[in-house]
Amino acid sequence: MTKAVKRAEATTVARKLTVRPQSEVKEATVSVVIPCYNYARFLPDAVRSALSQEGAIVDVIIVDDKSTDASLSVANELAAFDSRITVLAHRDNAGPVKTFNDGLALARGEFLVRLDADDLLTPGSLRRAIAVMQRFPSVGLVYGRPVHFSAATPKHRARARAWTIWPGKEWLEARCKSAFNVITSPEVLMRKSVVDLVGGQLPLPHTHDMEMWFRVAAFCDVAYIRGADQAWHREHPNSLSATKVDDLRDLTERRDAFEALFGGSVGEIDQSVQFHRHAKAAMAAQAVELATRLYDRGHPSASKVSNFRDLARSLVGDTKDISGWDGLERRMEMGADKVRRHPRFILERLVRGLKSRYSRWKWRRTGEW
Repeated sequence: MTKAVKRAEATTVARKLTVRPQSEVKEATVSVVIPCYNYARFLPDAVRSALSQEGAIVDVIIVDDKSTDASLSVANELAAFDSRITVLAHRDNAGPVKTFNDGLALARGEFLVRLDADDLLTPGSLRRAIAVMQRFPSVGLVYGRPVHFSAATPKHRARARAWTIWPGKEWLEARCKSAFNVITSPEVLMRKSVVDLVGGQLPLPHTHDMEMWFRVAAFCDVAYIRGADQAWHREHPNSLSATKVDDLRDLTERRDAFEALFGGSVGEIDQSVQFHRHAKAAMAAQAVELATRLYDRGHPSASKVSNFRDLARSLVGDTKDISGWDGLERRMEMGADKVRRHPRFILERLVRGLKSRYSRWKWRRTGEW
């Protein structure tokens, strides 16, 4: 992967830019990979949302992961009426990572989208994203705001107000400092040549998308489309994103994603040690904050608090370097009943709530957390 590192250093914008959108777009080829497992009822809409895109020559690759419903039959019926659709059927259930990677192996477009079978692209999504790619050849990943929904697709914003372009490593550093993923999934368009360079998804249970976005960013620039909604993300009980993951598991899986990220090709970039240190410090602080919240809510399970503390220490060895550690220690000394009534801790809870609201507002407007 040394060639990828050299290429990343040679092709990047010098600084973060915010520019007016460009309307002119040359028609480009886009491969849309749709992993599917038991989503027969959603699949036709997902496929139509991709094939109906203007300003792009789209082909769709449906990979059925040994569904037990009618998904494969539906996929084959769709393909029988449209030559732009290719269907690949797994003989055994292999999970979402291999399902996407198998579809990726068949992708031939200049650009690439990973679209879950229960999600949809908004009209004009590909045209808007391709325009960014064509204006900035150093950009390898474009994303925008996804609209989350559970019933009928809501109205969407179709007009981009601005483009934000980051040097990829600058965007990656910011993601490491927060240790959060700011991308849902269907709102992303990738440059296929960059994906060929860095590879597909790694076998991580819930953070395979996150790790891949971050890995791509290490080797190219990243762009965000402001003002327009780029995809609809469906929320329902059977979706992978709805799978119950408690706070401790969420943290440990993000930790594993960063370990995989910096244990691979991204570990070759000059800033890798510093970036990984940022991520571990952020996750340690989050572990302490989650333990702190247990006291603030009056439910400080000893085992949960201990697990969060152990995780924080495993990430940052010296507790004096962990943000919030002293505050947690004070709460443990006082006990939950006193903590809930103490003015200082009440104020801290209010400030924490305001910061959380601001972060969500910022994400909706800028794509950053």
